[in-house]
Amino acid sequence: MTVRCLVTGATGYIGGRLAPRLLAEGHQVRCLARKAGRLRDVPWAAEAEVVEGDLRRPETLPAAFAGVDVAYYLVHSLGRADFEAADREAAAHFAEAAAAAGVRRIVYLGGPEPTADGGVASPHLRSRAEVARILLAGEVPTVVLRAAVIIGSGSASFEMLRYLTERLPAMVTPRWVRNRIQPIAVRDVLRYLVGCATLPPEVDRAFDIGGPDVLTFREMMQRYARVAGLRRRIIVPVRPLTPALSSHWVGLITPVPNAIARPLVESLIHEAVTHEHDIARWLPDPPGGLTGFDDAVALALSRVRDAQVETRWSNASGPDAPAEPLPTDPEWSGGTVYTDLREQEVDAPPAALWRTIEGVGGEHGWYSFPLAWSVRGWLDRLVGGVGLRRGRRDPHRLQVGEALDFWRVEEIVPGTLLRLRAEMRLPGRAWLELRAEPLGDGRSRYVQRAVFLPRGLPGHLYWLSVAPFHAVIFGGMARNIARHTPTP
Repeated sequence: MTVRCLVTGATGYIGGRLAPRLLAEGHQVRCLARKAGRLRDVPWAAEAEVVEGDLRRPETLPAAFAGVDVAYYLVHSLGRADFEAADREAAAHFAEAAAAAGVRRIVYLGGPEPTADGGVASPHLRSRAEVARILLAGEVPTVVLRAAVIIGSGSASFEMLRYLTERLPAMVTPRWVRNRIQPIAVRDVLRYLVGCATLPPEVDRAFDIGGPDVLTFREMMQRYARVAGLRRRIIVPVRPLTPALSSHWVGLITPVPNAIARPLVESLIHEAVTHEHDIARWLPDPPGGLTGFDDAVALALSRVRDAQVETRWSNASGPDAPAEPLPTDPEWSGGTVYTDLREQEVDAPPAALWRTIEGVGGEHGWYSFPLAWSVRGWLDRLVGGVGLRRGRRDPHRLQVGEALDFWRVEEIVPGTLLRLRAEMRLPGRAWLELRAEPLGDGRSRYVQRAVFLPRGLPGHLYWLSVAPFHAVIFGGMARNIARHTPTP
């Protein structure tokens, strides 16, 4: 049976994996995105319909919900100061739009019950539970899947686990590493989500979902180390590390910024184990059973090693990230625009130069003064920004909308243009454009332009303070990209 599905959060970690799997099952997929261009380059985009809309702007929703059978709610506002209010508003608008359009089912991926251990709920879990209540209280039959830690290449939880274990052979940890958790492999989460599309209409409730293993976070780190071929880790839990201090510790060691790490860490102070497995009545376990923790880690690591990570936690733009594209010149009239323009002739064809351009960032670096880039990344982390450690999803190919260190890919014209929008904390908005232009006779020109639109006096002072370093950083980058481009 073909089902018409609406997927919200398709630019995010779970939504970006769910949409192609629904298509593979023969369902019709429509994706709701604030900017349709964010999904332009994903491999499955041509098979899906993409509409622009915003759950916080209800007037944009009727077109997205029209003719939909099943609507997936896979969005959250984690990372912004008012995320609870924002998610409450978005969930109410979603439920109302679904009811008005005659949607048959809503599916929501939430978190575990926040007070199962009798403690005070963290804001993150409290918000997830509130969203679930809003959707379940609406007119449309709703399935809520309550999952704890999701193990899969690119998930925020997996990246926290991976970096903490790999980078720290010995560590002092907060006491919550002794709490019990029932992680679940991302492949099992996706199997449940796909299966929910064809559940009978009388199913209107929440389900706990989890893998076969119940572990403490400490045991998860030790088992990760074993699967990854690392020596056993020395882990010493101590009392003074509060969730706030723990989130700074996680933010220091892992790519996950404090704004995301803190609510995740606060959630780990609760035990997160399933209390029922009723979902199996409608969606039975696969023949080999649900994926165990060790197998889930091995699968995730193989994806990372083979550069086959479909989506990452950083796919979704942060709530404080500027969403505006690079303005056109007429819109700048009357305002100040700072630019840094560099050009280099390259003894290689444009195609070779483009491969170098598209490979910038991540492990390849930025081709100039690595210490300066590292310091800028650390400074950004200190003020709550994303820093450099988000890296890149694929070492060779980029897509519009994905994260690249502390940039976001805003535009790609294959073979010609890469435009990056800054997501570091700045008193203004910034972009970096890299171009490959043909010169003939197998040669090309590399054109590099940095653009900064200051916000008030702090923005002007910021540019003036960093301008003296541009000759070293941007000048060196242009020269080294030209130098590192292979000649025929």
